[in-house]
Amino acid sequence: MRISTANAYATTIDTLQQRQQQLSRTQEQLTSGKRVARASDDPVAAARIERALATAARSDADQRALEASRSAMQQSEAALGDAGELLQRVRELVVAAGNGSYIDSDRAKIAQEIAGLRAQLLAVANRGDGAGGFLFGGQGSAEPPFSDGIGGVQFNGTAGRTEVQGGDRLPLTMDGAAAWLGAGSAADPSAPAPSVFDVLDRTVAELRSANRSSAQITQTVQTGLRDIDASLSNLQQQRTTAGESLKHIDNAESRLADTKLHAQTQRSLAEDLDLVQALSDFQNRQTGYEAALKAYSMVQRLSLLQYL
Repeated sequence: MRISTANAYATTIDTLQQRQQQLSRTQEQLTSGKRVARASDDPVAAARIERALATAARSDADQRALEASRSAMQQSEAALGDAGELLQRVRELVVAAGNGSYIDSDRAKIAQEIAGLRAQLLAVANRGDGAGGFLFGGQGSAEPPFSDGIGGVQFNGTAGRTEVQGGDRLPLTMDGAAAWLGAGSAADPSAPAPSVFDVLDRTVAELRSANRSSAQITQTVQTGLRDIDASLSNLQQQRTTAGESLKHIDNAESRLADTKLHAQTQRSLAEDLDLVQALSDFQNRQTGYEAALKAYSMVQRLSLLQYL
């Protein structure tokens, strides 16, 4: 087969361009540290990278939701702790009200202090979460969930709780009705239990009443202590529920971290460059490119004029 000078030139130039492209691509990989910079570099690896990026993005969104839930539960747990301290002070005052040496004016002062503590409890029940919502808003409430009226404190929200969207059912609010309106204990177990506010309202009203007998005062103290203890027990149970939610959040965060780490590992395996291998490839391709340049320079001397 006769090979023309033009054919030799074209073949040599094609080889030279291929060597230059390979060298340039390897140099680009060394500069960026990435084996796959575009989908055309490795379509299969590019698909793995996209899946890993999507998983990491979902993990970031779930992490933000998890932090919102943690903040809400930490605030709720702290609020229930504050409420427990207020009720403990109420209990001490009710015990003091049973002092036989006290007169009506002394018990009226105690009643006044209990009324002030009740107002503080209502403020705790309506405490906001710092993001425009309410800790005890149940399934959502644009206004404070508890209102104080003639008939006592009413819950304006919807019983239950709101949860973050995602695989883990993490709470953003607590059930205000369960925490505050069912906190008392009735003498008849089959009768509806009075709320913590009803308990305090009744106690305040009885302590303010004048000319009551010792037996009546003793009954007020005994009934008040019984229902306040039941209220404290219920609030403690709700606080335990908040603590369990925080534990659940910690477990979810651990799983989320594992998922994100796995996604990052998969992305790294598909995308990152093996530096040692890349340096070896660069040296080999640089040698190949230099050889192609030398071959081209030799082909240039094959013309008839140079031969003559």
